[in-house]
Amino acid sequence: MERTVDAVIIGSGINALVAAAELGKAGWSVALVEKNPEIGGFIASGELTEPGFVHDTYSSWHPLFVSGAAYAALGPDLHAQGLEYCNTDGPLTGSISPDGQAAVAHRDPVATAAAFEHASDRENYGLMLEQMGGRAPVVFGALGSELRTPAAVGLAAKALRTFKLKGSESLVRDALMSGRSFARERFKGDEADRLWAPWLLHAGLSPDSATGGMMFAIMALSMHGFGLPVVKGGAGEFVKAFRGVLEANGVQIVTGTSVEKIIVADGRATGVETSSGRILARRAVLAGTTPGALYRDLLPSAAVPARTRSEAARYRYGRAAMQLHLALDAPLTFTDARLDEAPLVHVSDGSGSTGVACAQAEAGLLPSAPTVVIGRQHLLDPTRVPEGKGSLWLQLQEVPFELKGDASGTIAGADGGWSPDVVRAYVDRVLDRVQSVAPGLRDSILATEVITPQDLEAYNPNAVAGDPYAGSAEIDQNLLWRPLPSAGTHKTSVKGVWHLGASSHPGPGLGAGSGHLVATALAKAHRPRA
Repeated sequence: MERTVDAVIIGSGINALVAAAELGKAGWSVALVEKNPEIGGFIASGELTEPGFVHDTYSSWHPLFVSGAAYAALGPDLHAQGLEYCNTDGPLTGSISPDGQAAVAHRDPVATAAAFEHASDRENYGLMLEQMGGRAPVVFGALGSELRTPAAVGLAAKALRTFKLKGSESLVRDALMSGRSFARERFKGDEADRLWAPWLLHAGLSPDSATGGMMFAIMALSMHGFGLPVVKGGAGEFVKAFRGVLEANGVQIVTGTSVEKIIVADGRATGVETSSGRILARRAVLAGTTPGALYRDLLPSAAVPARTRSEAARYRYGRAAMQLHLALDAPLTFTDARLDEAPLVHVSDGSGSTGVACAQAEAGLLPSAPTVVIGRQHLLDPTRVPEGKGSLWLQLQEVPFELKGDASGTIAGADGGWSPDVVRAYVDRVLDRVQSVAPGLRDSILATEVITPQDLEAYNPNAVAGDPYAGSAEIDQNLLWRPLPSAGTHKTSVKGVWHLGASSHPGPGLGAGSGHLVATALAKAHRPRA
């Protein structure tokens, strides 16, 4: 059945939800079209293992969202719809390696640095945070702005005024450094590296990626400032609150429906063809897709410049990911008790083991010693598990989609792909690695649910090759060049078509930067219809 609205939004990830809500609040009529039965993209929760155990199925932690412009715009509306956050004022995150060496970060940066061995490192940690705080208006301004506009030129001028030439050069240098090099240059000991180098995985980077130096400091500053908030009752409650905001503002939510084509007439988008009919758009079509899907599948080839189509075909995807969800008979405890109350812990020794695991995955191999992200949301939100029980949200961000072998040479058949036997063997390796730092794990497991790279791709079409970040975030495919050198803004070359989502600037994560940017630009450019 044909309908007409001001804007059609393809997909329903965090950026699409934010754009729909903000445009709806601005008086636009909006249709949000999602292929899955429920909105939310990689935001969901449910009883995946045992009754009473609520697991965040994909993403979980919301520091980027609560610190961003989208939350400033929509937070009151979401809380009015029942959104509640649970957070920590104490232990925040940590890392531990099988040899027992560990590092712990608290919300209080002074308490964090107090455990560093070297006095110079304790001082330099505070200086790093102070410097990043001073840079924040420029850095976060760039992440929250279109980079090919006069506004970006204004940010550059602001940096020169604020930091002068030498300070601006220092900022650029740090932005180009890897996280490993940044930590080596600033700290004698390894505590800061152990704490924050594994966090670079959550930005789609490795310890040796350019821009990692800046992200190293951003991660530390953000989490000391905003903690690791999780949604009370599970991430699905976040989606439920968003649905309430959308419905309150008249947004039409169309689920179980795939968008097959964007209709273009006289050089302008006029709507979309879906699996259940046509939806016409008076103002805009917003595509929360990968560049390949947008420029090669959805748009008519004649409407897209040849260079853009060619670049979209060469768009690179990053490492794949996996998740393990465990129901436990008792809360997990570590060989280092300082970690027992930290909601997120990495099994890693920092840049060393994480860098090796990234390199092995990039080579198509199952890492011999993977970085294991151990999330325990129930420490912040006890409603997630029955009393006295525990749960684990294990994330693996260093796996290949197409297997060529096993780095340890011990998993038979790894060169033949992700067979059920290979999945089971790799899960055993991961659990053994956790067991090495938390000896009671194996005896406590009640049930396990595994989400493979293939599962990620099947659920979310943006997770091509199991990449949850919808494209490599290396510097040549980031910032000015995200998603493509010839298409580095959200406003595309096709009139009325806007690109948002993790494949667009400022990239992956729950900050919803692109959704807010696009909605703000559209609301400013068009008066709402009566």
